Amino acid sequence: MEFLADYAGFLAKTLTLVVAILVVLGAIAALRSRGRGKAEGHLEVHKLNDFYKGLHQRLEQVVLDKARLKQLRKQEAKLAKAAKKAGEHKPRVFVLDFDGDIKASATEHLRHEITAVLGMATPKDEVVLRLESGGGMVHSYGLAASQLARIRQAGVPLTVCVDKVAASGGYMMACIGDKVISAPFAVLGSIGVVAQLPNVHRLLKKHDVDFEVLTAGEYKRTLTIFGENTQKGREKFQEDLETTHRLFKNFVAHYRPQLSIDEVATGEVWLGQAALGKKLVDELKTSDEYLAERAKSAELFQLRYVEKKTLQERIGLAASVAMDRLLLNWLGRLNQRFW
Repeated sequence: MEFLADYAGFLAKTLTLVVAILVVLGAIAALRSRGRGKAEGHLEVHKLNDFYKGLHQRLEQVVLDKARLKQLRKQEAKLAKAAKKAGEHKPRVFVLDFDGDIKASATEHLRHEITAVLGMATPKDEVVLRLESGGGMVHSYGLAASQLARIRQAGVPLTVCVDKVAASGGYMMACIGDKVISAPFAVLGSIGVVAQLPNVHRLLKKHDVDFEVLTAGEYKRTLTIFGENTQKGREKFQEDLETTHRLFKNFVAHYRPQLSIDEVATGEVWLGQAALGKKLVDELKTSDEYLAERAKSAELFQLRYVEKKTLQERIGLAASVAMDRLLLNWLGRLNQRFW
């Protein structure tokens, strides 16, 4: 017991020190950023063909003998010269990435990347989105999906690649693609809506603590954490969930009419192979495989909008990421599947 008490004291001191350091750094960052406007971002563009070419050439240098390597380089140069002389123009593929959190924060960058692409893309080109998201807030993912809809409306082919997960709001985004490609064990679906909150009203009542909820409008507050919830409020809250779910189903059915929407809109998830059978996806393939194939016949450009963050924002982001990882690791241990 004495050891546990000492250990608890050590943890408390460590936590206090960490919090104190974060407070000091936050104060310094606030002073440094005071009076500055929000930093503007910029668009980074990388040609992926050069990346794939570099991988191949490095392997060839090690594996092939000098004579064979020289012959291969001469052949490549000859083909490149002939293509240039013939005025050959390859189609362009613009590659975007979306790594979604619960707030779909990556939408802020995605919107700028899409604006840049639509400034020059034509129906002969293609946009490939590498998507990873387990979903999140309805309005946040609604906006993210609306950004992708801009690509469809412009008549530019959109391919969505899912290597790990596109569920709930993530699948709301994925379904907009003209073609949805999934890795065999990626998680897809979860076409449903969920809301949950604790209620501590009885605990407060037990300790003679009153909590007043004042509203103007019958359904301004249906369920509350501290107040007493009513059956009428619960029914209205459930009605709102059903309305949101209906909108979700209609949205998915609009972009993927080949689906049996009532069969898949149960909130269930499926791994890639089963998702293909349910027509949630069109093909089983990793994004690496798809892009490597496209690089043989098209010019691939990876776009990334980068925003310079202040010290205060970087500290806040680091703390947020650390908390998210801690929470996800904890939840993962509670709901982990083993082979």
